[in-house]
Amino acid sequence: MPARPDARAGWRPAPWRPLDVIVVALLPVAFGVSFYAWTAYVWQWLKPLGEPWEYIISGMWLMPAVVAPLIVRKPGAAIFAEMVASIVSVALGSQWGLDTLLSGFVQGAGAELIFGFLMYRNFGLIVAFVAGAGAGIGEALHDIPVYFPTYSGNLQFAIATLEIASGALIAGVGGWLLVRSLRRTGALQAFPSGE
Repeated sequence: MPARPDARAGWRPAPWRPLDVIVVALLPVAFGVSFYAWTAYVWQWLKPLGEPWEYIISGMWLMPAVVAPLIVRKPGAAIFAEMVASIVSVALGSQWGLDTLLSGFVQGAGAELIFGFLMYRNFGLIVAFVAGAGAGIGEALHDIPVYFPTYSGNLQFAIATLEIASGALIAGVGGWLLVRSLRRTGALQAFPSGE
């Protein structure tokens, strides 16, 4: 019996179209602007709670790494989108400066690994949840040694746990719900996610 065309051994992702590139470039621009507002307002409101509790909302910064792959379903979309959002955030004056770029890359790579492991063939809620957690793991792997190397092991663990949980819930579940809402409006008809 011949193998199905989509069998893992012979599966290849569809090539990037100009429309895919445009959407994955523009979508994170909107997120990059929202990052600035998120940091300036929401993040600052939670500052008085202290660490680790302010990291319960850090999943917002991971949204592009989940939303872009859910829409275009192409390899590299998570890193591409997260990097564009990071560049916009830096251009708007991110308080973390150029380190935002490294952070964005690692966060995007965390989600990219999950989609890649599944060969960019599964884009359901559970995959989005795990990809958001993957982006959160990337965030924690960056943040703990860069910003919190002198913190106690318990506090480091708490920050990492909240970053991962926030990534899974806000970026993963929230990103999946956002894409589902866009699909219902018909805005994604030109993409596999709109079928």
